[in-house]
Amino acid sequence: MKSAGSALLCGLLACALSIGAAEAAPRQTARSKQKAQAEAQRAGIQQKLNALKKDISRTESEKEDAADELAESESAISDANRSLRELAGEQAATNTKLQDLASQQERLVQTIALQKQQLARLLREQYVAGNEDRIKLLLSGDNPNRINRDLQMMAYVSQAQAKLLASLRTNLAAVEANQAETQNARDELEEIAQEQRDQKALLEKEKAKHASLVVNLSSKLVSQRKEASKLEQDAQRMSGLVDRLTKLIREQEIAAEKERKRQQALAAARAKAASEAKARALARAREQQAERERLAREAAKAGKPYKPPPPVKEEEPQVAEQPAETRPAKSADTALAADLPSGTFESLRGRLMAPISGTIAARFGAKRADGPVWKGMFIKAPEGTDVRAIGPGRVVHAAWMRGWGNMIIVNHGGEYLSIYGFNETLIKHVGDSVKAGEVIASAGSSGGNGESGLYFELRHLGKPIDPAGWVKF
Repeated sequence: MKSAGSALLCGLLACALSIGAAEAAPRQTARSKQKAQAEAQRAGIQQKLNALKKDISRTESEKEDAADELAESESAISDANRSLRELAGEQAATNTKLQDLASQQERLVQTIALQKQQLARLLREQYVAGNEDRIKLLLSGDNPNRINRDLQMMAYVSQAQAKLLASLRTNLAAVEANQAETQNARDELEEIAQEQRDQKALLEKEKAKHASLVVNLSSKLVSQRKEASKLEQDAQRMSGLVDRLTKLIREQEIAAEKERKRQQALAAARAKAASEAKARALARAREQQAERERLAREAAKAGKPYKPPPPVKEEEPQVAEQPAETRPAKSADTALAADLPSGTFESLRGRLMAPISGTIAARFGAKRADGPVWKGMFIKAPEGTDVRAIGPGRVVHAAWMRGWGNMIIVNHGGEYLSIYGFNETLIKHVGDSVKAGEVIASAGSSGGNGESGLYFELRHLGKPIDPAGWVKF
């Protein structure tokens, strides 16, 4: 026993010393895999919206809008700013994870050092005691009480050694897993740093390109912003987009409701199967108990010792696996559904928070130059000012649109939509769930708008409504 235990301890010590010695082979980080999965999911959603945008573009008669020349650079600036913001968040989260892993590693190392000391002490005590084996002890002819006591002591020592060795193995494996996770986090930080450098370079390039375009198109942009026909086309374009989105959202919410009912039916089936299995197990246990009592009585009558039969293991019910949550995972067919209880948004009327901090320059119903009236509000604010969702919902549009620049639309359920235009940056993606007050964009002057700020609109059943009765400005 002494030689075997010593060899095992040496093996474990060698294993501990070798952890981290091998160089990690190049591999894809967990972050890269998650990012690829997220992009694939967004691609499915975007494919549906691209078809909708193509349908709108087919109805366009005017193809020489000066703002169109800004579309590519303004979209690129928005994407670069959004990426930088997301990368900063990932970087902070990864640094926090590294700190947690370092603390965990320190605790594990301390625990392993203590366990090694305990194991060494056990082996030393066993060696000093002479490590008499059980056969010699039984054949020694010594006092039976002493033999029994010594055998019990040997058993306790063996059990303590086994438990200590198992715990030590577990902790050594945890150290190795911790080191692998730490290396993965460091690789992710390097990935993030490289992506930040790339996005910053792209942002500077696109900003310079955009500034040059604005200078060249300045006079044309000013004249086109004053044309009543173009303002009317912008308004029609917005209405066309909202109508198509409303129809698509209705379809997706019907699909989401069907999926919710399917998941509820599955949960009910699992609960029923579990209840039936429990009832069968209880009935079986009662039958077994009754059978054991009958056999015991018969054995007692016959004057024979009774040995109870081993219990019969009840088979587990075969039921389809239940998802982690009852709500279905978002797919391209349900990604635009708001997932809010009926009446949630209406209940917040008059208490919705303002989308931005700024000065109201144009109100709902006011005249726009010689064109149509404002169907929303224009709020002046410095470029980069946070734009926040007025209430909970889901992003159903996040892209550049002629006349409105970088625009984001949130579905609040009950066919209520909030619209945020002229943004410099769109922070949220289509399909993202948002909370009231969550930052979704940053203000700007995209789409050929002359002043920096936010265009804000509220619609119900596809029709514009006055935000003043809903939002606390």
